[in-house]
Amino acid sequence: MRNNRKKREAFAEHSFWQSYSDMMAALLLIFILIIAITLAIYKQKTNDLEQTRLDLSAAQEQLDATREDLENSKADLELSNQELEESLKELQQAYDQAALTEEELNKAYQEIADARQELAVTRSELQDIVGIRTDIIAALQTTFNHSGMSVDAQTGSITFSSDVLFRYNSATLTSDSRESLKEVIPMYLRVLLQDEYREYIAEIIIEGHTDTDGGYKGNMELSYNRAKAVADFCLDGKNGLTETEIEQLQQLLTVNGKSCSDPIYQKDASGADTMASEADAREIDMAASRRVEIKFRLKEDEMIEKISEILSQE
Repeated sequence: MRNNRKKREAFAEHSFWQSYSDMMAALLLIFILIIAITLAIYKQKTNDLEQTRLDLSAAQEQLDATREDLENSKADLELSNQELEESLKELQQAYDQAALTEEELNKAYQEIADARQELAVTRSELQDIVGIRTDIIAALQTTFNHSGMSVDAQTGSITFSSDVLFRYNSATLTSDSRESLKEVIPMYLRVLLQDEYREYIAEIIIEGHTDTDGGYKGNMELSYNRAKAVADFCLDGKNGLTETEIEQLQQLLTVNGKSCSDPIYQKDASGADTMASEADAREIDMAASRRVEIKFRLKEDEMIEKISEILSQE
């Protein structure tokens, strides 16, 4: 009986430790299983985290690329804006230049229109002057119709022989010539100085001429002094002109000495002047060359010059 008890106690003790061992083995297995699960979960999490990191890195790279593209787009946009501003500026400048060009063109058109109007007026005045010359010459010829003085039909000038006005190599008027001049000079000058013609007269010219005897310089002095003697006679209030006429004459009078530079040649048998091509055969009319001429110049020369200026401007 005692042995049976021992056997039961021994068996019972063995059963306890076996159960404890099984329990510990089970716990260890559970622990290992937990560790394995934990490791698996950790590995999975690690993989997931690595994948997430890779995805994040890729996203960062994409973001950086997008940011770079955005910066490039921004730079391109700024460049485009700058080019647009420059284009707008150039367009504005072109518009301003076009407006300025149009203004200059309109101004040029206006100047041309004014010039044409001025040219038309000038042409009309010139035509009037051409007609005035004919009228003045006709009036002079009418005035001297019953006198011994002839008026040149082309120029309207009158000519005095120096042999009649002066003694040989003298520039002093003779007493007889003074009486003749006192009759002729007022008649001639009053036609030119009357209101109808005076505004068209540019100059009243008194020219002295000599023959070809003697030197040019001596003849120049003699021809000028003779022309001046006639001019002084005209400006003397005792010789027929009023003070008003003398003042008007002083504004227009020009005195020239021509020496022997413009001689008069003898006429051929037909009465015509010898042709210039026959210079060697021509003979100077010495008496006719010694003369004093009184003539006038109209303002047509100034008018022609003015027309030329207008035409050159057009």
